[in-house]
Amino acid sequence: MASLARVIHDFQSGELSRDEFVAQLDSTLTTEGLGPTQLLEMLGSAQRKAPLPNDLYVEVRRRIEQLRVSNVAAGGEETGIQTTVDIPSLHGMGGGYAASASNAAHAPGAAGVGHDQVKGTGDTLNNRFVLEECLGVGGMGTVYKALDLRKLEASDRKPYLAIKVLNVQFRGNPNSLVALQREARKAQVLAHRNIIAVYDFDRDGPIVYLTMEYLTGKALSQLLRTPGYQGMPVRAALPIVRGMCSALAYAHERGFVHCDFKPANVFLTTNAEVKVIDFGIARVFQRPEEESDATVFDPGSLGALTPAYASPEMIEHREPDPRDDIYALGCITYELLTGHHPYDRLSATQARNADFKLQRPPNLDTKQWRALRAALSFDRNTRMPSVTRFIAEFDNEARAEKSGTLAKAGLAGFAVVCAAVVGVFALRSAPSRQGETVASDSGASSASGGASPRVALAAPPITPPTPPAPKPALTLAAIAPALAQVPCSALSASTQDHSLSVRGYVSQRYGAAHLKDTLSALPGVDAVALDVEPLADDKCDTVKALAPYWTRNWQAGHVAALHVRPPGGQLTEGNPLVVDVVTPAYDSYVNLDYYQLDGSVVHMVPSPRAKDNQAPPHYSATIGSAGDWIISKPFGSEMVVLLITPVALFDKPRPESEPRADYLRALQARLAQIGGKYGQDHIVADFAPITTKPATP
Repeated sequence: MASLARVIHDFQSGELSRDEFVAQLDSTLTTEGLGPTQLLEMLGSAQRKAPLPNDLYVEVRRRIEQLRVSNVAAGGEETGIQTTVDIPSLHGMGGGYAASASNAAHAPGAAGVGHDQVKGTGDTLNNRFVLEECLGVGGMGTVYKALDLRKLEASDRKPYLAIKVLNVQFRGNPNSLVALQREARKAQVLAHRNIIAVYDFDRDGPIVYLTMEYLTGKALSQLLRTPGYQGMPVRAALPIVRGMCSALAYAHERGFVHCDFKPANVFLTTNAEVKVIDFGIARVFQRPEEESDATVFDPGSLGALTPAYASPEMIEHREPDPRDDIYALGCITYELLTGHHPYDRLSATQARNADFKLQRPPNLDTKQWRALRAALSFDRNTRMPSVTRFIAEFDNEARAEKSGTLAKAGLAGFAVVCAAVVGVFALRSAPSRQGETVASDSGASSASGGASPRVALAAPPITPPTPPAPKPALTLAAIAPALAQVPCSALSASTQDHSLSVRGYVSQRYGAAHLKDTLSALPGVDAVALDVEPLADDKCDTVKALAPYWTRNWQAGHVAALHVRPPGGQLTEGNPLVVDVVTPAYDSYVNLDYYQLDGSVVHMVPSPRAKDNQAPPHYSATIGSAGDWIISKPFGSEMVVLLITPVALFDKPRPESEPRADYLRALQARLAQIGGKYGQDHIVADFAPITTKPATP
């Protein structure tokens, strides 16, 4: 983490924008490792060398003083701090004067620039929203995690939301409030599962802000900037691409262009959802009913765009068009697949002028490359015309399923053609046979001296109706994206014709009924059979970390099994925790953990009581029958987890019991290492929910 002096230097040299500087203050001050006195001395030294703008200087000083207040509030000792710092005259007269945080805002030249104009972590907006953490800095505003005191008072289970505070330079723009008002209204129009929900906009004095849905996860930009990231397989990238396309297509259908689509505005939630954020400068196209708004306020006039992802037309200030977003979508998709920007982060006009030649990613088939290359065209007229068309051509899994359907339809059509040919041949042969019958009849009639022979007319051919093309059979590839979108779940599916069976675990809040309705609405699903158990919210972090390995285990045929005694997992205070374990058909390491209601994890195997956890293929064992682990309070819904790995999970023994959050962080990091080295296929898991209760008096 950079020091305060370094951050100030980077701001003074132009490497940090004003808002980036403000956003980095809190993390810098709290990780500096210095007391308030030393920090103030460092600020004073930097101020004498190259003065900060007065309002920023006051803000830095105020936050340093807040460190002392926070320290005392937390039970620490109060540290005496310097109350005056000599700073150069704001009028450039060479003389200095003493200014404290309380009077610097009123110093000469600082009129109307009080520290209330800069809000940061620890501040409160409208006596309601406490800014707790800076989440990021965007083109128009800084986003914070905020605690809603009203929800806290009402014991709301989700008292947090996100707040975008309009940046200082935009606050001076008379259209800034209009900008946020437009964004709030757009968000109401753009109510979609892949677009962040925006609630309202408001102001606190000169501070203009927007309240919106608080998401947990990370921006796509963080993934792309991970050290060593070199792209991901197309199959892994497709759910992200589909989510982005779904959001943009929805916006375009309603007449909005995002205008600043970039990886930082694509959020990957912990529930495996893709959310497009920051429609702050979205502009209207071909919407006559919005023309009056365009004459009053043009969000594009605020000038917030990102050159590396902006189309040539946006850079040249042409009217917005959905194909501007498609250019950015192409850049992001290319970066997602390869780990680098298609034009080495040059702006579109720079790359076009340099006659930059695109390199085809090696993992794309011909049709995918044609779609991506068209999205990246410098010319709107040759660019991919719509997001819907792009994903239709780029999504090879959907195309493969569609091709399978067409192949079946083709075979059916071929059978009909064959039947028609046989029918024509039969009809052409029919007259000769009918002629023979007529002649015989004629002869018979003549012989008997009867009337003229009757002529038998051939009946018109009857063309059999063409059978309807069969509906495509369900595939796991078609179901998997829908299952991946279910929050706090571990689900395994199987299909037969048009019937879908799903087993596993789903959060109580989401509910089995909601899951069934969601799956029943999928194309090609005629019947849904569920075998799912509800999960309490406190299990979501565990399920999130281990669901992929649980799903892999069941999709492979339940190769590793975990069962609690007695069946059903109903245990009473004083009962021993006893489990039966079966390992897969390969050498493995058994890891058995008991996730308790108090937020701790007890490591049953390996542990000081069961150190050896290496198992041969198809090994069965009963663990805990000696009464090693006894049920005690707190009581409620708990879980035992079996995790099978190809090598030892950890090099060193872990404590027999530890906080769940600490263990899950270490576990996820280690599983990623093992999967990268030995492959994911040999990591599987199984869950055994249990219910514990106190003994009856």
